[in-house]
Amino acid sequence: MYQFSRSMYRELASDVAGERITEVSANRARVLRSCEEAVERLATDPHYFARPSRTLFRDVRSYFPMCRQLRVYEVIDRHMNLAGEYVDRAARAGVRLDGAPLSCHATTRRGTACQRVPLPGSQYCPSHKHLDEDFQIVAA
Repeated sequence: MYQFSRSMYRELASDVAGERITEVSANRARVLRSCEEAVERLATDPHYFARPSRTLFRDVRSYFPMCRQLRVYEVIDRHMNLAGEYVDRAARAGVRLDGAPLSCHATTRRGTACQRVPLPGSQYCPSHKHLDEDFQIVAA
């Protein structure tokens, strides 16, 4: 996921605003940190990160002049969509980005995470498939 955040930062770095050279470099470091955190969150928790592009744009918009903000949003949106597709492809293959197999998103009655492998195209195992929203729509 490193390549997505760095590519996004490289496109945005030239537009970062600041009064002095030291302020520009500090703002660039903040933009880089925000890009890396957003992409890492997308990779580790994609199901609970509803609007990653909007979230990242809100974090970094204050570091850019008004006339460049549309371009900044377009760059962020393009890179976050590409990163999201990459994460989805890995999930469809049945593995997380670190190579470990996926596990069911449900919790057991004891409150621990279910350790079973989810059904293909679903977030849940056969025991918890009733929790999948897509399953309910298809069944209806």
